[in-house]
Amino acid sequence: MKRTLLALAAATALFTACQQQQPADTAAADKASATESNAEAEAEAHSEGPQAKTTAAGKIYGAEVTEEGAQPMSALPAVLGQQDSAKVKLIGEATDVCQAKGCWMTLQTADGKPMRVRFKDYAFFVPKDSKGKTVVIDGWAHREEISVADQQHYAKDAGKSDKEVAAITKPQQQLTFMADGVLIKN
Repeated sequence: MKRTLLALAAATALFTACQQQQPADTAAADKASATESNAEAEAEAHSEGPQAKTTAAGKIYGAEVTEEGAQPMSALPAVLGQQDSAKVKLIGEATDVCQAKGCWMTLQTADGKPMRVRFKDYAFFVPKDSKGKTVVIDGWAHREEISVADQQHYAKDAGKSDKEVAAITKPQQQLTFMADGVLIKN
């Protein structure tokens, strides 16, 4: 019985292969085109993240986010207080965005310093053209020391010159944010 089933499966596979056979050049070209299309689609998907969703308010990346209850960036010092971290929803303007992939952005704090926003589990990115747009971020604000290597990496991602990157020589205390979700308003 097993031999009969195996023989039948082999015959079906052979018949199907013969029916779909293409010239080698055409098959290779089709495969290359499909591979390029898949790579472009994957790159596009990662530029906005797998969870990009369009709403009346704008586009949502990551977890569902609305503007309701969002605090202005100027309220962050009061919300954080003396704590090292706090769960908060903030609204502000994206002042910079990673130009390599859209894997981080910055918002300006009340004291004029940039707060780097990264995305939980690296699960989504934002469009690289998000700079200057109003965003709502929901997640955790943290006080953190940023190493020289990380600062230099972020500077390169932001398109800074080699001279500007080399000028970074000391770790910095900064506010950072790990976003569960981001709403980029229309």
